[in-house]
Amino acid sequence: MKELLTDPGTTRYILEKYGIRAKKKYGQNFLIDAGVVEGIVEAAGIGEDDCVLEIGPGIGTMTQLLAQSAGRVVAVEVDRSLEPVLEETVGDLPNVTVLFQDILKTDLTEVMKEYNEGRPMKCVANLPYYITTPVIMELLKEKGCFESITVMIQKEVAERICAGETDKEYGAISLAVQYYASPKITRDVPPSCFIPRPGVYSSVLTMQAYETPPVDAEEELMFALIRAAFNQRRKTLVNALSHGLAFKGMTISKEDAAKALDAMGLPRDIRGEKLSLEQFAGLSKLMKQ
Repeated sequence: MKELLTDPGTTRYILEKYGIRAKKKYGQNFLIDAGVVEGIVEAAGIGEDDCVLEIGPGIGTMTQLLAQSAGRVVAVEVDRSLEPVLEETVGDLPNVTVLFQDILKTDLTEVMKEYNEGRPMKCVANLPYYITTPVIMELLKEKGCFESITVMIQKEVAERICAGETDKEYGAISLAVQYYASPKITRDVPPSCFIPRPGVYSSVLTMQAYETPPVDAEEELMFALIRAAFNQRRKTLVNALSHGLAFKGMTISKEDAAKALDAMGLPRDIRGEKLSLEQFAGLSKLMKQ
């Protein structure tokens, strides 16, 4: 059996052999801590019946471990210069397929149909910080594609995603993710676990996708209300909605916004950051009437 890349010496050997330097434009940081990689795979709950979509396999460190547990692994890598490396590290693994393309341009439904007979997959990724939010939202919006999503991301972003309306980190990303999934931080990861070392701590975040959303909402309108509320956090919700709502030409007067809050039993001077997901959902239903 070949040496696993979770051994730091093996990782350094591969990087030197192929003259690989982490590319800033791709936000590359290579994991070299076996315990962290094993912890990610464990947190994802991978079994032999699972098809795993891995985003950004890099040199194949986590891919190797995923292949030991999963029935199939489909790894999507944007950096084509890593092709010879991945050929060496995972090319002989019969249950691994590497697709060299941009995950944000990948037809995830087609991947699910081709590699998992149309059944939901599990996603695992060590995500570059600069594309964390767009990738997570793209995955979650593909309803029915994923059973769960387990990602390594910047600790600060993970805390924002898990925050509730009583937390200072609470924001639009908290509400967006929690509409589609139940998020949980399973561990924090120090910079020393990577080559090169990032300037911040990371966290492993698991998101169990909901089959149906936890609230009844006018979905598009609800997200428009959330954007308006959090784009102008210092304003009351009444002022934020009357000045900043952008939804299919719809406008809301201060009076109508105030009446909606009255109907929900909320104070007229409340700020959007104090509303829960359920309250934003209720507001969307009222505004649609």
